[in-house]
Amino acid sequence: MYTILSFFLLGLSLSAPIGPINAAMLDKGIKQGFLHAWVIGIGAMVADALLLILIYFGLVHFLTTPFMKTFLWLFGCFILLYSGIESLIGTGEIKGDRYRNVEKLTKSVFSGFIMAITSPLSILFWLGIYGSVLAETIADFDRNHVLLYTGVMFTGICMWDVLMASLASTFRRFLTTRALTIISIASGLSLIVFGLHFGIKAFHALFG
Repeated sequence: MYTILSFFLLGLSLSAPIGPINAAMLDKGIKQGFLHAWVIGIGAMVADALLLILIYFGLVHFLTTPFMKTFLWLFGCFILLYSGIESLIGTGEIKGDRYRNVEKLTKSVFSGFIMAITSPLSILFWLGIYGSVLAETIADFDRNHVLLYTGVMFTGICMWDVLMASLASTFRRFLTTRALTIISIASGLSLIVFGLHFGIKAFHALFG
């Protein structure tokens, strides 16, 4: 029971730090409500699951080669800058509960997936965290337990996504239009900052 709880808390703690996904969820929740914010987290979870599968089978090292890291820095830079600029443009349309956006859920899922899968920070993060946890777990437990504990960890991640989406949709419901606009601008700017960070990393990788 202690091991299950520790993996659940690990999933929560891995999702909690402020990053592009949380910023995007906050922005979507304010503009479009709970469901759009939550499915961004679902898209990111699909990407995380793919990375964990690659780590489990030892294939993730291909993604950490200099060429792939540079490509991911560049692509991640483009995605985050585009998302951040789109978010800033959309802040002018916020009208509290009257705000409506016809964006499809599939686009929100895809946005979360692309943000997570194109981030070398995410890849190296999971390689370092899950790789070490996986090595320790395999040494002490059989494969079925490894899969169980990994599932519990993802339950923690999913719970954080629900919390973030609920928080964002609560802001949407109770805050003034001006407050919503300020939060949305902050979320958009944070996405741009992360994108610029990725761009600087790509520049150093190419010309440093």
